[in-house]
Amino acid sequence: MKVLVTGAAGSIGRALGRGLPGLGHELRGLDLVSEPAAGYEHDWVVGDCLDPSTADAAVQGVDAVVHLAGNPDEDSLPAALESHVHTTARLLEAMLAHGVGRIAYASSNHAVGRTPSGSELTTAVRPRPDTFYGTAKVAAEALLSLYVDRFDLGAVAMRIGTFADAPETVRQLSTWLSPDDAVRMVDAAINHPAPGYTVVNGISANTRGWWDLTPGRSIGFDPQDDAEGYATSIQTRPEDDVENAFVGGPHVTSDFVRSAF
Repeated sequence: MKVLVTGAAGSIGRALGRGLPGLGHELRGLDLVSEPAAGYEHDWVVGDCLDPSTADAAVQGVDAVVHLAGNPDEDSLPAALESHVHTTARLLEAMLAHGVGRIAYASSNHAVGRTPSGSELTTAVRPRPDTFYGTAKVAAEALLSLYVDRFDLGAVAMRIGTFADAPETVRQLSTWLSPDDAVRMVDAAINHPAPGYTVVNGISANTRGWWDLTPGRSIGFDPQDDAEGYATSIQTRPEDDVENAFVGGPHVTSDFVRSAF
């Protein structure tokens, strides 16, 4: 399968560059940087998803889009919507123009970040963003749902937990997504024959995980890694209780409160 990966130079994009070719995928990378990441050396597009001509050129000739591009940090509300919603709309319009019927979208746990911990986190909970970043992810998920219903596309919104080579905090023993499991998740999202509109929790098979993995398994995402193997190396901290109280961890604290504009 020919796959466009936006944000290909980012941490998850680089992991996909290492892992997806071995699963039979041919990759095209799109990023703002000019140096191709490993795995994308033969097909690299430099530009911004917001630019319609860039989006059109990047989507032409692919079978699926994996949309990772966007500012991963908190910003003003207009900037967050531009980075996460407007880019998604540009890609969806280009997909329609070129008959591309599948997108896997990097949503985030921050779309439901103010959901309290203590019970299993399902993908059926109402949107409870913890930041403008999370709010933009909610809006992007809604946009995907609209395009699925209007145009019969297939879209998987992946609510990613903590992507890292290894967990570093007590909270991350529950929320970790390993690089290998990220590859497995994206492979499942673009290969499932009929996902419709599906939201999955993007974490590994963590012993301490309390996020429902059933939706991911329904499309073939069977995570294999477990953060528990790192548990003995992680020191407890005073802020652990606060971070573990909500899905979004530290993003629910006053440190992330700012003006919308």
